[in-house]
Amino acid sequence: MTGAADIEPGLYDIPAELYHSDPVPGGSLSASGAKVLADCPARYAYLLDHPQPFKPAFEFGTAAHTVVLGDGPKLVVVEAELWNTTEIKAKVTAIRQAGGIPLKQAAYQQICDMAEVLAADPEASEILTPGSGVAEQSIFWTDGQIWWRSRFDWLRSDLIADYKTTQSIHPDKLSKTVHELRYTIQEHIYRRGAYELGLIPDGGAFKFIFQEKQPPYLVQVAELDPVARYAGLRDTHLAAGRYLYGRETGHWPAYSETSTVIGLPPYIERQYA
Repeated sequence: MTGAADIEPGLYDIPAELYHSDPVPGGSLSASGAKVLADCPARYAYLLDHPQPFKPAFEFGTAAHTVVLGDGPKLVVVEAELWNTTEIKAKVTAIRQAGGIPLKQAAYQQICDMAEVLAADPEASEILTPGSGVAEQSIFWTDGQIWWRSRFDWLRSDLIADYKTTQSIHPDKLSKTVHELRYTIQEHIYRRGAYELGLIPDGGAFKFIFQEKQPPYLVQVAELDPVARYAGLRDTHLAAGRYLYGRETGHWPAYSETSTVIGLPPYIERQYA
């Protein structure tokens, strides 16, 4: 891919910056966009015109991906505990402007320790066996109405793997995280795109690799159950419908366009039943 005019359905090894800039003429829909659309079209439209400002908090996850997957921006350790001096602020800014990620020594060591624990996990290490797949690959494809795009953490001929750092791998916490962050939508869009392009077989696996960000850096490989996968299918269809409607009409509604009645959450209502 050398420019927007060259885009065709397929797999591309391109920089993350080009992927996120959306090189599809007329625009494409990613899992991140679909998650917002499934919640609130008005918010999606706003974010299109008002991209979110850079958040240093995202750098840790990106840096962890770089170490674990062996692909990503350059990591630069800044030898200073505090980044509040003019000199250090300038150095950090320069690193980011050059496309790198500045890290304090403690954060870099933490990520290295996480990678070591991950490598010792039999299932996770087997999935990410060097040479068994490729990291940070992008796909673009169309269903005839919508152009879609996705970027895989790890792609093999038999599965897709997505590495996520998290606060807790307790089953109840993971269930809540998957629902609140709408990982169900991501799973559906990634799996469907890979299948449509012939990159994985029908029924090919999608494995989440969750890892806690605090010692002992526990690891959990997980797949979605049938109900969660159905939720991903349903919510993706909802997002796609809202996307098509918004593009055609220019109207991106909020949660409700009329007066509404507010009740209490079910678990609170039960206390008054």
